[in-house]
Amino acid sequence: MNSLNYSTAKMIIVLIVTLIGFAFAAPNVLPESTRSYLPSWMKPMSLGLDLRGGSYLLLEVDIAAVGKEQLSDLTEIARATLREAKIGYRTLRATDDGVYVTLTKPEDSAPARAAIALAMPNMLIESPDAERLRISVPETVKRDREISAVSQSLEIVRRRVDEFGTSEPNIQRQGRDRIIVELPGVDEPERIKALIGQTAKLTFHLVEPGASAARELPAGTMLAPDAQNPEFNHVVRRRVEVSGDRLVDAQAGYQNGVPVVNFRFDTAGGMAFGRTTSSAVGESLAILLDNKVISAPNIRSAIIGGMGYIEGIGDIKAAQDLALLLRAGALPAPLIVLEERTVGPSLGADSIQDGANASIIGAILIAGFMMLSYFLFGILAVIAMAINVILLLGVLSVIGGVLTLPGIAGIVLTLGMSVDSNVLIYERMREEWAAGRTLMAALASGFKGAFAAVLDSNITQFIAGILLFLLGSGPIRGFAVTLTLGVFTSLFATVMVTRALVIIWWRTGKRQTLPV
Repeated sequence: MNSLNYSTAKMIIVLIVTLIGFAFAAPNVLPESTRSYLPSWMKPMSLGLDLRGGSYLLLEVDIAAVGKEQLSDLTEIARATLREAKIGYRTLRATDDGVYVTLTKPEDSAPARAAIALAMPNMLIESPDAERLRISVPETVKRDREISAVSQSLEIVRRRVDEFGTSEPNIQRQGRDRIIVELPGVDEPERIKALIGQTAKLTFHLVEPGASAARELPAGTMLAPDAQNPEFNHVVRRRVEVSGDRLVDAQAGYQNGVPVVNFRFDTAGGMAFGRTTSSAVGESLAILLDNKVISAPNIRSAIIGGMGYIEGIGDIKAAQDLALLLRAGALPAPLIVLEERTVGPSLGADSIQDGANASIIGAILIAGFMMLSYFLFGILAVIAMAINVILLLGVLSVIGGVLTLPGIAGIVLTLGMSVDSNVLIYERMREEWAAGRTLMAALASGFKGAFAAVLDSNITQFIAGILLFLLGSGPIRGFAVTLTLGVFTSLFATVMVTRALVIIWWRTGKRQTLPV
């Protein structure tokens, strides 16, 4: 089939796609005053941290704390199970390798093992001797919980950042237990770090009546420091009456002119809260945030309806931050800040200018090479190259892509790949022309003969881009996105646009020689 038989429908498709690309790329160069009149779906690309400035955090999930929390949970389950089964024990303690129970009567070993196995079906239960039981966590269960903790941490960090109202955040997992948080335009790293890094585990415990931290603690109780006065310890029961994961809403507000956080439980949490307050009228209910007592109000009457409020927080900003944390949920493990940095807007502006200068210089050199090497067809290749860049910018704007310095490098490389495709086509035309073929045959053979090589090089680039995106992180992904999208825009510019321009040239006059 003659490659110069280009239908009117194809010409119209090329024109429409090009105009759409221009339309979506336009917001990137229009002033803010003009962009405000555009539809909401026509918006410019977002700028990455290296271009816009902002905060960067590298966090690590404390995997060791996940194991300790798991053993602590096993201890409480074992205590409740043995109490319910009316099996006596002398000691119950958690160590690094498991939970050890020393029974009062050796003959209770078998029923104790049966009761604990029923309550903890996935745990290993062994008998080091006649009086002791050892409960340990299998490696597969431990690993599953660690994987789950990292995934949950990633999701909760994302929720907290979204609640904070940051636009275009970049939150992604790195390696086994690390999380990268990039917040363009945010210059409050300390507040962000406090909001993201706080575990925010909320629990409600009854205060042990008449107990004192100065005396021996009654069984089933623990010390919890006061959040406002860390030197003072409350004696609270270990049993969690209601957990913060039962909260469905938390909002900052005022009660009698004092900042508070109003909270609401789900149905199950509301029922548990109602039972607790009904049976403990006259006692104090301690509200613990990350094992510190932020409030310990006296229960004057049963609280039915699943709603209440937390006071003693501080100012309204602290109440808003606490409400944000409670709405987003508690982290399954503490987050350790391994690295933090703030990129100033001036540095970002310099990066934009440097990146733009590099792109312009690169484009000028490429355009100059093409025009010197291929004359008129070189100019057509430069036009196709410009359309390629505009289409790429339009696609990035449509999908809400984030432009970074590596992304600019990917655009420059896309220009090179686009020109490389035109070089293959033009060189094939030269060969056919030199071999004595007619002009029409040389033009047709150039597009048809070079298509396989053009497609092969772009597929190779696409595979490389996909692998970089899947295996890389941060800047590598920014480069991979523009590189991968550039494959599609380059193919369109080379296969459709360049061919359309050459055919228009062919049809607008009686051409006798190949202008390359």
